[in-house]
Amino acid sequence: MKKLMAIGLSAAMCVSMFAGCSNSSDSNATTTAKSGNEGSTSTALTGTFNLGLIGPLTGGAALYGNAVKNGAEIAVEEINALGGVQFKLFAEDDEHDAEKSVNAYNTLIDQKVQAINGTVTTNPCVAVAAEAYSDRMFMLTPSASSTDVTANNDNVFQLCFSDPNQGTASAQYISDNKLGTKIAIIYNNSDAYSTGIYTTFKNKAAELNLEIVSTTTFTEDTQNDFSVQVADAQAAGADLVFLPIYYTPASLILKQAKDAGYAPTFFGVDGMDGILDIEGFDKSLAEGLILLTPFSADATDERTVSFVTKYKEKYGDTPSQFAADGYDVVYAYYDALTFYANKKGSYDVTGVSYSDLCEIFISVFTDSSFSSNGITGNGMTWSTEGEVTKAPKAMVIKNGAYAGL
Repeated sequence: MKKLMAIGLSAAMCVSMFAGCSNSSDSNATTTAKSGNEGSTSTALTGTFNLGLIGPLTGGAALYGNAVKNGAEIAVEEINALGGVQFKLFAEDDEHDAEKSVNAYNTLIDQKVQAINGTVTTNPCVAVAAEAYSDRMFMLTPSASSTDVTANNDNVFQLCFSDPNQGTASAQYISDNKLGTKIAIIYNNSDAYSTGIYTTFKNKAAELNLEIVSTTTFTEDTQNDFSVQVADAQAAGADLVFLPIYYTPASLILKQAKDAGYAPTFFGVDGMDGILDIEGFDKSLAEGLILLTPFSADATDERTVSFVTKYKEKYGDTPSQFAADGYDVVYAYYDALTFYANKKGSYDVTGVSYSDLCEIFISVFTDSSFSSNGITGNGMTWSTEGEVTKAPKAMVIKNGAYAGL
C-alpha cells in the first residue's frame, strides 16, 4: 500500500521555509494576527483533545525524546492560550526500546488519548505502528524516518523526511556543492534508519558519479570503537565522510578521527542534530560538520525567533530540530482538527474515539486543500503514503553553534 513519492528536494535546498501558522481557507475560521506563534483559531472547534507522546525520555537517546516533548509542551501552551479547543499532553518514556514503546502505547490507551505524537525513534515506531494499525489509532511521528514506519500503515504519517529522501538529498547536495571527490560512508547496519539512508545515498551517488572509496559498518553492540572504520576511510583517501547515524556514535567517530590526525569534511543527516548538547562533548570536534535539517534555530522569521526565545526561557537551552518537530506535530493536529471543524461548521472533539478520529485525520491529511505551516516547513502537505513534502536546509557547525549555509 505504501510507496514513495519523489520530492524535488535538491532544487529547494536553500529555500526559506519558515512562516506563521494558519492553514485553513474556510471562511468560518477566525484568524488571529500573526505575531510570533499565534495560529488560526476557529469558533467551530471546541472541547478537549488528548494527545499522547512516546519517546526516549531517559537513556542514550533521551536528547531526542525530551526535545520533542519540550517542543510539544510549548505548542500545547500556545494553543490553549488561544481559547477554544484545549489540548492535553500525555507523555510516556520508551527508552528507545521497541518493547517498552509498545508498553508506553498501551499505557496511553488506558489514559484515553485520541492520537499519538510519536514515536520519536524508528525501531520503536515500527513496533508501535503495528499495534496502532490494528487498533486504528492515528500516529504522526516527528522523527521516525524509515519507510518501515509507514509501510502498509495507512494511519501512520511522518512530519520528518523519510530516509530515502534524506539519502538522495544528501548525495545531491554534496554533488551540487562539490564538497568531496572521494567519499567514505560509516553506517549502522543494525538500524533501519541508518541503513535506509545509506541505501538511497549509495544509489544516488552512483547516479551522480560520486566516488565512494570506503564503506564500513557497525552495530548497536559495537559502537564503542570506530578506529577500524576511521582508519579505512583515511587509508582510502576520503576527503568527505558521510555519517547517516545518530549523534552518540558520531561524537566518538569525530574524536577518533582527530586522534588519528584525520580531518575530512563530515556530513550527517537529521540524527546528528543534538551532538552539541552531549554532556562533556568537546564542541571543537564538530567544527565544520555539515548536516541536513529542516530547522535552524538562528532563523530570523518571527515565529522561529518566538519559539527559540520561549524554549530558552523555559528549558535553558537552544532547541534542536527534534524540538521543532515535536512542536510542529502538535500544530499539525490542531490545524487538521480546525480544518475539519470549519468544514462541518462545528465540532466538539471531547470524548471522540481514537478510531473515529483516525479516519478523520487520514481524510484531512490527504486532502489536497489541507496544509500546515510550521517552523520546520511552510505549507506542509502529505501524500496518501504518509510522506511529508517540505524543503530541507543545510547547516554547518561554526564556533560551537549551528549556522545556515
